[in-house]
This record gives sequence, C-alpha cells and structure tokens, in this order.
Amino acid sequence: VVSWNAMITAYSQNGQGKEALELFGQMQLKSVEPNKITFITILDACAGLTALQEGKESHASIIDSGYEMDVVVGT
Repeated sequence: VVSWNAMITAYSQNGQGKEALELFGQMQLKSVEPNKITFITILDACAGLTALQEGKESHASIIDSGYEMDVVVGT
C-alpha cells in the first residue's frame, strides 16, 4: 500500500487529481486495502477537483473501513 500511496499522493499534490482517482480505482481493482493515508490523499484530490460524487464514495469507504473515528482522517 505504501507504493500506491506514494503514487496517489504525487499525483494529487501536483495538480493531477483525476489521475490520483484513477490510480485509486486501479488499487481497488487489485484488492489492495487502502489505509488512512490513502483516504486522506483521495479526499484531497476530490476537493481539488470539486468531485462531489467521488468524495461521497470515498467518505462511504472511510466509514466502511472504520477510519471515520480516526483523529487524522476525521479532521
């Protein structure tokens, strides 16, 4: 998951949120379990793109994964 996060973060931080979301989708297809860093980065990418639907889907995944109450993810 560390390598996936590194790539997703690089895309997101360099204004390529669409690519970050696409890579996140590939990560899910490969059954790689996202962690809290993944979710933080994906939410940032969604915000940068004003991608409301993707943000809602990511939020639902955060709840399903049990990270909703995590101090880092929840802020």
